[in-house]
Amino acid sequence: MADVRQWVVAGGIVEGPDGLLLVQNRRRNGSLDWSTPGGVIEVHEGESVVDGLTREVEEETGIVVTEWRGPLFHVETEATGLGWHLRVEVHQAVAFHGDIRIDDPDGIVVDARFVDPSACGPHLDTCHPWVREPLAAWLADRWHEARRFRYRIDGDSMATASVTRL
Repeated sequence: MADVRQWVVAGGIVEGPDGLLLVQNRRRNGSLDWSTPGGVIEVHEGESVVDGLTREVEEETGIVVTEWRGPLFHVETEATGLGWHLRVEVHQAVAFHGDIRIDDPDGIVVDARFVDPSACGPHLDTCHPWVREPLAAWLADRWHEARRFRYRIDGDSMATASVTRL
């Protein structure tokens, strides 16, 4: 069996007067989905999760976060049949400045906007459950102590795989 790729990803909850900052991502297959800003952290290059998150949010949106709280939640998703394991930390911005500017060097983020929390549901409908469910739970309960979410993906193709929350 091939090696399982280990990914560390950070997500940022950034709320301003106009709502929660969401980014629209264009995936490799051309599909679009919305999520909070964030991305892969280069831990093998010595980057901390918070430093990587700060970098990702600024690259994707132009917003500069100067203080974070958290993590608010951790998500672990194992997809053995697909050859990957994902570990996510989601933090909340406490202090930030700047204006939205989309200039993602990875070319994934194609839109960014602040969305009223009550209107986030339709934006998140096309997200994977391991993105949508923890964020929706946090929006409903607004906790401050870290919570954990775990998922398993069974199958060797995302098109046909089943996702189970553990």
